[in-house]
Amino acid sequence: MINAKLAQVNANDDTLITEGRSEPSGSLLVGGLIRERRRSLNMTLKELGELASLSVGFLSQVERDQATPSLGALSMIARGLDVDMEFFVSSPAVHRGRTRHNERQSFSVDDSSLRYERLGADFAGKSLSSFIIHVPAGYKSETVSHEGEEIIFILSGEVVTYVEGEKVVLGEGDSLHFRSTRQHSWENLTKETCKILWTGTAPLFRNGASAK
Repeated sequence: MINAKLAQVNANDDTLITEGRSEPSGSLLVGGLIRERRRSLNMTLKELGELASLSVGFLSQVERDQATPSLGALSMIARGLDVDMEFFVSSPAVHRGRTRHNERQSFSVDDSSLRYERLGADFAGKSLSSFIIHVPAGYKSETVSHEGEEIIFILSGEVVTYVEGEKVVLGEGDSLHFRSTRQHSWENLTKETCKILWTGTAPLFRNGASAK
């Protein structure tokens, strides 16, 4: 059962609507779900950190709802806990591999200001995931590394990326392609939202669960 809330909004509308999932009062956010699953496996934060390639400090903040993981970090946590991403959060399904710019819904992890529009569909043998990511002013991601590779293309705004410590400033029309096994992170140091087209080989959602 997915207890996380799905924040949905029309892709061309900046009015955020937080839609509940018929949850009982006091239902857990992502941090609580991670903590409960980890404890059910008799796993320590250190062990989960090693499996997910994330720091114990960051995981502790996530479990206490003091930090919200990006989809990439959440997928690594899910893998370490041996569950699908849908255990924590649902995203609008992509039907027949096609999306319309004025029909796509965006979603977030819990109530994070980082918003995603799902582009990639689910089918047997797929190896790519793709999203449009809306990065708010002042947002800074966690540092991660994982298998695969990824490409980011800046649709609008500006973002600063760090790959193995190398700083690269990307503006509208710029792109960056790198192996995801390299430590990487990014942040928006401007006062405007940055819109990124992200494509990578890391499998995130598998079953195409959509919001009800």
